[in-house]
Amino acid sequence: MIFRQLFDSVSGTYTYLLASRPGGEALIIDPVLEKVDRYLQLVRELDLKLVKAVDTHLHADHITGLGALRDHTHCITVMGEQTKADVVSMRVSDGDRITIEGLSLDALYTPGHTDDSYSYVMGGRVFTGDTLLIRGTGRTDFQNGDPRAQYDSIFNKLLRLPDETLLYPAHDYKGDTVSTIGEEKRFNPRLRVKSIDEYVDLMNGLNLPNPKMMDVAVPANIRIGLHQDDIARKGWAVSAKQAMDMRGRSDVTLVDLREKAERERHGVIPGTLHAPYPALQENLGVGGMLHALAVDGGKRIVFYCAFGERSAMAVQAAQDAGIGTARHIEGGFDAWKKAGGPIGA
Repeated sequence: MIFRQLFDSVSGTYTYLLASRPGGEALIIDPVLEKVDRYLQLVRELDLKLVKAVDTHLHADHITGLGALRDHTHCITVMGEQTKADVVSMRVSDGDRITIEGLSLDALYTPGHTDDSYSYVMGGRVFTGDTLLIRGTGRTDFQNGDPRAQYDSIFNKLLRLPDETLLYPAHDYKGDTVSTIGEEKRFNPRLRVKSIDEYVDLMNGLNLPNPKMMDVAVPANIRIGLHQDDIARKGWAVSAKQAMDMRGRSDVTLVDLREKAERERHGVIPGTLHAPYPALQENLGVGGMLHALAVDGGKRIVFYCAFGERSAMAVQAAQDAGIGTARHIEGGFDAWKKAGGPIGA
C-alpha cells in the first residue's frame, strides 16, 4: 500500500494520500489549497489516478484543496451529509464506506468539533480529523461545536476501537505525526475526566482565540461547488422539472453516475441507465456504451448524480468527446427528490 503523510506548516494540517498500489487509484484526505501543486506532482510521480478527495469536516484554519483537485483531476469530492459546503460530489453518513481500487474507509460520524465532523477507519488506522488529536482534542466553541457531542464521539466511538489502532489527526502543532488509541487513553490529558460534565466544563473553559484564517476559510470552504455554475452558463444543464418531462422519451437516455451503494441507499430515477462515474472516459470513448448510444443511436444523454457535481464534469467530458447534445440535471438526484420526481428502488 502507498501511504503518504503530508504537512502544511502554516496551518499545522496533515494531509494523507492513500493508494493500494503504484499505478492505481488514489484517495486524499484533508487537502490544503496552497499544497495542491505538490499533491498533483506526487500523484504523477507515483503514477496514481486521484479519484476521491475527502474533507473530514468544514475547516476553519485553511482553505480546502477539494475544489482545486476536482478541477485538475475530475476526482469525486466527499464530505459528511451534515456539511454546509454548497456542493460536494458525494455525501456520506455514519456507517457508509468510501471505496477506491483495493482500499476502503468506513465513515464514523464524530461530531463535536463541528457538527459535520467525521473520522475514517481503514484497517488498523483511523483518520480522526479534529475530533481526537495527539494528546489533545479539537476545540468545540464554533461552527456548531458541542463538547457533549464530542465526548460521546470520543469515548463511545473512537476509544472503542482496538488499542493498537494507529491514530492520524488532521492537525498537530507540536511535531507529533501519529499515535494510537491506546496511547491516547493513557496519556491524553483531555481524556482524564471522570464524567461528561467535567469534560464540558474543561472545553468551555479553554477561551481560545479564533483561528487566524477563520473569517476567510469558512466562507471559502462553504462555497466550493463552482463547477455547475460554469456548465449552466454554457447551456448544458436542465432543471429537475425539465428532466421529468424528458424522462420516457425515446430519444433521451437518463444516465445515473452514482455508485452502487448510493443507489441502494437513496433510490434511483426509474428507467435510467447505470454508468458509474469512474468508468466515464471508457464509456464515452469510441466503442463505449455512451458513445454508442449518443453517436450511433442518436440518443440525447442526460447525466445525473447525487448533487450535480459529477454530472457537470461528465457533461464537459462528453462535450470534449464530441457529444454536443449531452446535458445534466442541475442539483442531481437531490434536486429531483425536492421537485417531487418519481423514485424507484
